[in-house]
Amino acid sequence: MTTATYQVQGMTCGHCVNSVSTEIGALEGVRDVQVDLASGQVTVTSEAPLDPAAVRAAVDEAGYDLVGA
Repeated sequence: MTTATYQVQGMTCGHCVNSVSTEIGALEGVRDVQVDLASGQVTVTSEAPLDPAAVRAAVDEAGYDLVGA
């Protein structure tokens, strides 16, 4: 298992958290997604390191912006 933390901009409410969690959680190998709304940090536990482009695409699909990565 591996854990990575991403910074996501634009989340303002519980619906935002659910959207991001659902999209990232649908990526292959993802076992857990924890979102800290206050800081915008998303911690993802997966079987293997995730492709940053896949994480960015998932966050984009949810309607938010991945910072960095």
